Amino acid sequence: MALGKGAPEGMDYLERLPRRVVTLYLPLAVFLFVLLFPFYWMTTTTLKPDDELYDYARFNPFWVHSPTLAHIEKLFFETSYPNWLINTMLIAAASTVISLICSVCAAYAIERLRFSGARYVGLAIFLAYLVPPSILFIPLAAIIFKLGLFDSDWALILTYPTFLIPFCTWLLMGYFRTIPYELEECALIDGATRLQILWKITLPLAVPGLISAGIFAFTLSWNEFIYALTFISSSENKTVPVGAITELVEGDVYHWGSLMAAALFGSLPVVIMYSFFVEYYVSSLTGAVKE
Repeated sequence: MALGKGAPEGMDYLERLPRRVVTLYLPLAVFLFVLLFPFYWMTTTTLKPDDELYDYARFNPFWVHSPTLAHIEKLFFETSYPNWLINTMLIAAASTVISLICSVCAAYAIERLRFSGARYVGLAIFLAYLVPPSILFIPLAAIIFKLGLFDSDWALILTYPTFLIPFCTWLLMGYFRTIPYELEECALIDGATRLQILWKITLPLAVPGLISAGIFAFTLSWNEFIYALTFISSSENKTVPVGAITELVEGDVYHWGSLMAAALFGSLPVVIMYSFFVEYYVSSLTGAVKE
């Protein structure tokens, strides 16, 4: 009898299988292909010798016939790529920390202190994020020159928060909104100050939101191009996006193998960071849009 009861369920699963393949597995496979193919292309281009890169009549463009490390050797030993990586990481980390500190204070004040016009202030902060960097870099360049920060890491560390703080503030506002007010009211009754409430109650509950904002800020800082191109001139102080384009393109000659190697190694830190914090990232987005 147990076998007879189980048979219809098994047949029902077989009937659902084609539908599941079409509605779930096939779109997921397409999504994974679109997502991972750039990394595959960068890897194969990095390992191909120059003759395989340009002679598609004799070599398959999607496969490596004679792998070589010449492009990686050129990137690490004939350019300042290690310095670019270190500069990019330091600038992105410092900009992220500064932006998170300012964003936490702004988001908490707007969402929890309940002053008049808080919503309009939050909207104005988010609208500031929509201002294109191509408009801001001209006045910022004049300030950087006057402060004597041109061609230094501080030129980028102090300018990146201009577009990081508005976005992080908007993201944290949505997450702080989901934290019950009753927790803070009880703490105020017990004599806690606002700073104590922020440090001991609000921030521990908002860790997923902080991680998500930090990931966004770090990624935007890592990939930023316009400010890094404008404010940095010496080769050893450049960031990865600027250094790869300006140092590995000589006139109309593109060193594709080294360019792809720079892009591949430059994307790995961000990929690793996302892989470690993906659960917090998803939960923070869910909390940010929850009302």
